[in-house]
Amino acid sequence: IRDIQKLSAEIPMESNFLLKNSEQYIGKYVALDSCRDNTVVSSGGDPAMVFKMAKDKGVEDPIIVFVPEREMVHIY
Repeated sequence: IRDIQKLSAEIPMESNFLLKNSEQYIGKYVALDSCRDNTVVSSGGDPAMVFKMAKDKGVEDPIIVFVPEREMVHIY
């Protein structure tokens, strides 16, 4: 629970969390350095590999997100 509270404190409330150049990442997983920085550190089709690539680049706790197709409904 502490990790979730820490993460939620990092997430900006404004809408600038949107990924820059998201069109090139549609259908892929991307790794971000943090919730405050929406710069993509690594990307690909396998979330475990995306995570490993980000760690290999020195990102301590990468955040992995999936970029869905536009106007596609996702239920979590």
